[in-house]
Amino acid sequence: MQITRRAFLKSGGVAMIGWSTLPSFLARAVAATPAAKNKILVVLFQRGAADGLNIVVPFAEREYYRLRPSIAIPPPARSKGDASETALDLDGFFGLHPSLAPLRPLYQEKRLAIVHAAGSPDSTRSHFDAQDYMESGTPGVKRTGNGWLNRSLQTQPDDRATPFRAVSMGPNLPRILQGSAPALAIPDVRQFQVVETSPLAEGSFEAIYAQTVDQALRGAGRETFRAIEMLRRANPAGYAPAKGAAYPRNRFGQNLLQVAQLIKANIGLEVAFLESGGWDHHVNAGGPRGQLANLLRDLGAGLAAFARDLEDRMEDIVVVTMSEFGRAAHENGNGGTDHGHANCLFVFGGPVAGGKVYGRWPGLAREQLYEGRDLALTTDFRTVLGEILARHLGNQHLGDVFPTFENDQKKFLGLMRA
Repeated sequence: MQITRRAFLKSGGVAMIGWSTLPSFLARAVAATPAAKNKILVVLFQRGAADGLNIVVPFAEREYYRLRPSIAIPPPARSKGDASETALDLDGFFGLHPSLAPLRPLYQEKRLAIVHAAGSPDSTRSHFDAQDYMESGTPGVKRTGNGWLNRSLQTQPDDRATPFRAVSMGPNLPRILQGSAPALAIPDVRQFQVVETSPLAEGSFEAIYAQTVDQALRGAGRETFRAIEMLRRANPAGYAPAKGAAYPRNRFGQNLLQVAQLIKANIGLEVAFLESGGWDHHVNAGGPRGQLANLLRDLGAGLAAFARDLEDRMEDIVVVTMSEFGRAAHENGNGGTDHGHANCLFVFGGPVAGGKVYGRWPGLAREQLYEGRDLALTTDFRTVLGEILARHLGNQHLGDVFPTFENDQKKFLGLMRA
């Protein structure tokens, strides 16, 4: 994101700038002040419909192996020597895919919780519709004009909020953050800068901006440039994660790294959104190895690096993963899986009551499957999100955030520590 001096020097110079010509990014910064450390929610969307049954494996369920004779993850190894291609035991019934080994310590330390058989109650198997429903927070309703994460911000207005209160890592603002509450889409924090392009004025852009006779705008400029200066001092190009944390080198890993950097900059970040793609595996999904294993290796390494890098701040942070729907319970003829229904969600962070797989397990017998083919849904994703919003961010307006869903706090799963 670049803001040029030339934009401020049109029509007679900076002293003539008024509210109507102020760039929207700066307009939102009037009265904003950099915030102190605050509670933070990070949302990760796995686009393409991740295979929850091979991510969190019900290895004690005999039907699982009958339904997936060639792509199932073998049950936990009896010795450490052959554990690299078997499920990693969590509780005697469920196990993690072996590529998620970096997350197992988080689970054992009770910082990672899993919700299985969860997701959207809508039966669509369309990626487009299902993603829209998960981001709007109104399954089955296409006319919703904004996203649930934006509505959450709307219900908790904050006059002290900085322009960095809500950030999406990417070139476009996603559905989940669209709405009347201010939010930024940042492809790369290294591109977030003020660029000096005009020879018409001397001195720094900040000094010129400060010359305005409008006291309100002068304050806005001061605080906005302070935020930008804080990012500049963080030196995005030379950022070194703490404690040797190693993020994946791909786009997902680097976006996660930059979210960590924004958090450490203490510039008022409250919600962050990022995504990873490629989870639609109709062909050659593989079991312990293959396409899914490769994606999970990056996911596990990235989330573990994030937790290590932000170890001193994790008491203030919750991360939740979501995908539009799961995969069919049975493998198809191409060594993959088709579109399904229920899935699994990860929730981790300092306030999380981890070390447990939450949700009622519906079973995989033929009569237990949804429409005879998919993992049945027993936990609505809005129950999970509602508990995080209420007990982590303190949002008590869940009826406004999820208008088509009764989010009864008595039915929360207990994901957040008291």
